[in-house]
Amino acid sequence: MDCSRFNNFRKDRFYRFFHLYNSIYTPNMSNYHIKNLEEYFQVYRKSVREPENFWQEIAEEHFVWRQKWDKVLDWDFSKPEVKWFENAKLNITENCIDRHLLTKGDRPAIIWEPNDNQEEALKITYKELHKKVNQFANVLKDHGIQKGDRVCIYLPMIPELAYAVLACARIGAIHSVVFAGFSASALATRTLDADCKMMITADGSYRGDKTIDLKGIVDKALDQCPDVETVLVVKRIESEISMKEGRDHWLQPLMEAASDECEPEIMDAEDPLFILYTSGSTGKPKGMLHTTGGYMVYTAYTFKNIFNYQNNDVYWCTADIGWITGHSYIVYGPLANGATTLMFEGVPSYPDYGRFWEVVEKHQVNQFYTAPTAIRALAKKNLDFVEKYDLSSLKVLGTVGEPINEEAWHWYDNNIGKSKSPIVDTWWQTETGGIMISPIPFATPTKPTFATLPFPGIQPALMDEEGKEIKGNQVDGRLCIKYPWPSMARTVWRDHDRYRDTYFSAFENKYFTGDGALRDEVGYYRITGRVDDVIIVSGHNLGTAPIEDAINEHPAVAESAIVGFPHDVKGNALYGFVILKEAGESRNQDNLRKEINQQIADKVGPIAKPDKIQFVEGLPKTRSGKIMRRILRKIASKDTSDLGDTSTLLNPEVVESIIEGTL
Repeated sequence: MDCSRFNNFRKDRFYRFFHLYNSIYTPNMSNYHIKNLEEYFQVYRKSVREPENFWQEIAEEHFVWRQKWDKVLDWDFSKPEVKWFENAKLNITENCIDRHLLTKGDRPAIIWEPNDNQEEALKITYKELHKKVNQFANVLKDHGIQKGDRVCIYLPMIPELAYAVLACARIGAIHSVVFAGFSASALATRTLDADCKMMITADGSYRGDKTIDLKGIVDKALDQCPDVETVLVVKRIESEISMKEGRDHWLQPLMEAASDECEPEIMDAEDPLFILYTSGSTGKPKGMLHTTGGYMVYTAYTFKNIFNYQNNDVYWCTADIGWITGHSYIVYGPLANGATTLMFEGVPSYPDYGRFWEVVEKHQVNQFYTAPTAIRALAKKNLDFVEKYDLSSLKVLGTVGEPINEEAWHWYDNNIGKSKSPIVDTWWQTETGGIMISPIPFATPTKPTFATLPFPGIQPALMDEEGKEIKGNQVDGRLCIKYPWPSMARTVWRDHDRYRDTYFSAFENKYFTGDGALRDEVGYYRITGRVDDVIIVSGHNLGTAPIEDAINEHPAVAESAIVGFPHDVKGNALYGFVILKEAGESRNQDNLRKEINQQIADKVGPIAKPDKIQFVEGLPKTRSGKIMRRILRKIASKDTSDLGDTSTLLNPEVVESIIEGTL
């Protein structure tokens, strides 16, 4: 049966009556879940054989469009230029909020769990979210923000952060969220690059038992940003702060005075939605520009399938909205599905190391998505922190941010999932906008340390150094994507040459991820780390991830990082930085080095044994938990004259202690 005419008629009718009756189009979700491995392969085959038809069907059946597209896809990786759903019209907030009001208006859209577990959590319904976003959008308009203007958002994980993001999208402003842990210098760099007209911040924030003076950081940053005309300030910690007359305004009274009705700006599918900065290996941060229609379609579809979200579930991603994970899988992906998404202001160690599991029990969380860094930190602690809580509500576990090592995977599986909740080990990037390679829960058999199979529509390729695609299984190479997907970043903000040079110049007509990967005997993918983390030792290409996995399996080891350093004979040698568990700190260090090297030899091979192993108190990490290997490489090479800006690290103080202990 050809349903296209019926579907078009149904949508036309919806468009005619939408404004008169504020009726809500409820998408058909019956064929939205991938239920088993056979269905995955069927869906995947269609997605690569008929990609335009595949994404057209997803877009038609599950979303609200004010005007349908003229063309599904137009692309040329040589330029590079990619357009999805060309000339389609929509507003993403109608898809994330308005269309759910009739059927889910009284259901929680966002559950906000504060830093202090003695403070009351908030449950914000879709009706309340609609009201708050409209009020915030009107505040923005009252202060001169229009479609296309850039708004910098520097807020902690409080409800106003979600309201601000969605309010920008409501009126067509481009949001640029900066993680509220970056320094004034980092904030200024990003604000200047995006040429932001407004800053949204708070008087301060809570982080565990500490408070952070966010407004003071903003004031310092804005000394370098004269084009910021307005600063909206949320009152969170009730601290005494300075307010610059004419520029700074408390948000709450403005919200109370604003109308709760705001017509959404009609956007083109390719209109910018947000800029999000990601660190480059060299140079200033890259402002990745994501557009509206394709990003919405892809994040919503991946969310629904990769987390197996069901009606009335409670989903929790522990990331910060300041990162792409928070954009895609706290805000846009869940809300586009009418889900209940949990926002967490705190940290996993406050008031103790059971906080994550306390929140899971309290809110009966069904899907839990966190970083391997957090899992490893929690795995070091006594299991009493886990076992006193009821985790039986959990159905799906996820990991994000880096490949998870095998020891942490098994701890997570055994102690949190009770071997009943599949782990979706997701690989993706700020640049990709959404998850690219991941198991589908209850469909894809999982394998520790493997992201497994590409999501429908994603066509990966492993490339050799000569630029040729490596066919077959049991191979490894540089991971590329050879066909566009809807949520990919379209450019680096105001620097398209950098976008082309970084992602499309290494391999002809392919997006180069910058990561290495291996494909096993059944076609599962394992991410082996950044290509610049692949170290050539005596002619052997050694990925750091398998070596670190071997080290981390030692019972005395908490975490490790491997980098290369120059060697007269081998070209490069391996340097290991290793954090010990409490039980390992009293051990003889020479004996520990021997045991670790033997474990590496057993697991990977003798060629992979580090020449040097240094025991350290911590590793330099970004705020998102990624190890800054660039700094470690310089330390290992005894080239510490210029380590770059370390102020944006989560723990900048650890750098000096590592240098002092260098072997």
